[in-house]
Amino acid sequence: MGAPVSIVLQRSERKKYELLCRSGKTPVRLKERLTIVLLADDGLNNGEIAEHMSISSHMAGRWRNRFAEHGLPGIEKNLPRGNNHGGKNTRAQARLRQKIITKTTTEKPPNATHWSTRTMADILGTSHNFVAKVWRECGFKPHLFSQFKISNDPQFAEKLEDVVGLYLNPPDNAAVFCVDEKSSIQALDRTQPGLPLKKALQGVRVLEPRR
Repeated sequence: MGAPVSIVLQRSERKKYELLCRSGKTPVRLKERLTIVLLADDGLNNGEIAEHMSISSHMAGRWRNRFAEHGLPGIEKNLPRGNNHGGKNTRAQARLRQKIITKTTTEKPPNATHWSTRTMADILGTSHNFVAKVWRECGFKPHLFSQFKISNDPQFAEKLEDVVGLYLNPPDNAAVFCVDEKSSIQALDRTQPGLPLKKALQGVRVLEPRR
């Protein structure tokens, strides 16, 4: 294995990245990657960074190399991963993945109540296996129509990564709280509508207890 790529930060750069790491507005995944860069600037190799942060040396090396090649923009967002299902144009595959997410969350197929992997694949000109892979990654289950609620937030994918990142690697001295919404509250259409009042109940007499 070759020597790790050298990271040398200017004083102003290091100060900027340290401030980003301390900011509560910085996404968790970016804080982790900036920490790798700062430790690399301190002279630590990938194995030492991995041990210090309780991550794999492969992960430390990946983001170290990405920063060395592209700078801060190279670690701010994930590069498309697992999106290429046969072609060589990764950008096109990333756009296709986003189309699948958008259609699943905002549209319904013609003459059907919900999407299937094959109907989605036919419309977008891809394979049903690729559609199924994207749904698994996002946790989409359109076939569970009676119980499954899909968010129509256009930034669903990015927010999902931020929330999951909080659970997997929360900041130091931070507490993560989860509040689960009670079933059927704030739903436009109730999943299980209430039953109408039966006529037989209208004539019921209340009897007083015997003394």
